[in-house]
Amino acid sequence: MEQREVIADSLGRGRGVLHRALDGMSDDALAYRPANHMNPIGWLAWHIARVEDMHVADLLDEGQLWTDGGWHERFSMPPDARDFGTRQTLDQVNAVNSPSAELLLEYYDAVAARTDEYLETLTAESLDQVLDEPQFQPLPTVGVRLNSLVHHAAHHAGQIDYLRGLRDPSVGGLA
Repeated sequence: MEQREVIADSLGRGRGVLHRALDGMSDDALAYRPANHMNPIGWLAWHIARVEDMHVADLLDEGQLWTDGGWHERFSMPPDARDFGTRQTLDQVNAVNSPSAELLLEYYDAVAARTDEYLETLTAESLDQVLDEPQFQPLPTVGVRLNSLVHHAAHHAGQIDYLRGLRDPSVGGLA
């Protein structure tokens, strides 16, 4: 199996967890958080998609689907390409509109489709390309960036799965 195939498979597994966890989830469930200072389920799902959208757009040197594809409008949010959830204040977290599980998954699926198209273009050499990001030492490669997306998606999809079971014990863990 080639490296890009491992990355694609890993991202696909995280996507599967997210799809199963959000399947049939109500708006009330999307708003669930175990404490007021924690991120709600819908925010976590939005954040997974936003981070992948931002990173893959950067790797492609293209605009994000969030802004260029008009997804921000469908979420009734501003077209801020730098707003992807990291280090948000509680007020910013509360401002994320999560209209429905279906819309969250539509956005994530659009992002995932673009990611998959990008992965198809990669070679072993391109995965080793060093990124010009001096804030990180050692400098990351394309492969390291994509591995970070795998970890990020799996981490937060697992949180969503756990929160769904915490909110409704009859559902249990889905992963």
